[in-house]
Amino acid sequence: MAEIRPLSAFSAAERRGIRYVLTDIDDTLTTHGRLTAAAYTALERLEAAGLKVIPITGRPAGWCDMIARFWPVSGIVGENGALYMRYDRAAKVMQRRFFQSLEERQAARSKLNALAEKILREVPGTALASDQQYRECDLAIDFCEDVPPLSREDVDRIVALFEQAGATAKVSSIHVNGWFGHWDKLAMTRIFFEENYGVDLDQVRDQIVFAGDSPNDAPMFGYFPHSVGVANVRPFLDRIATPPAYVADDEGGAGFVQLADALIEARSQ
Repeated sequence: MAEIRPLSAFSAAERRGIRYVLTDIDDTLTTHGRLTAAAYTALERLEAAGLKVIPITGRPAGWCDMIARFWPVSGIVGENGALYMRYDRAAKVMQRRFFQSLEERQAARSKLNALAEKILREVPGTALASDQQYRECDLAIDFCEDVPPLSREDVDRIVALFEQAGATAKVSSIHVNGWFGHWDKLAMTRIFFEENYGVDLDQVRDQIVFAGDSPNDAPMFGYFPHSVGVANVRPFLDRIATPPAYVADDEGGAGFVQLADALIEARSQ
């Protein structure tokens, strides 16, 4: 495994070059299931400092609409890359972009509904994620958010059932998300940058920092040289092929605040 350095090793010169902050939400911005005042304020402070903040999350389309509209962010990628949303505040228009067509999403939904019944039947203790009804493209199986925590073996079993059905499965800190299609967080991030900023992600990746905490963030950790795990990423490191370059001292939202402080400090020098 590559060496993981403390966030303090992220040089001031590199931090000054950052223009975009991409971040997971659950257990990266949030702490024990809550968005703290300090973490939300960090988003506002980053925006005020001239940085573009874009959450990259596994949370559902319904939540993404609210976050894009009300949070101090420049857009959001949701459902592990199935979609993005961006709200034009001046024009009062919400831009919604899906990886798949409506017809493809409808066909996949019928297969996901059948798969949900199979997983809930074969892995006792699981439940549909409480946000499932707000999802457009994937199936989220809860293994510790609103149910007693399941074992790693049970989580692996959920992943195996998705994969046996031909679906993609990704593990977050709270859910196993599965879908029929070929996308992930990184694929839709590429589309977001091309369509909204007119740039190839490869050309600006040194200007981007990504913060995350779990295995479904692996494509982002592997791609961005300036990737940061909040401290609670450590239990997942054996399941992340390419770990983050840096790890914050603190967990969850406090770790994100540490990153925001470091970025803002460098820009003020």
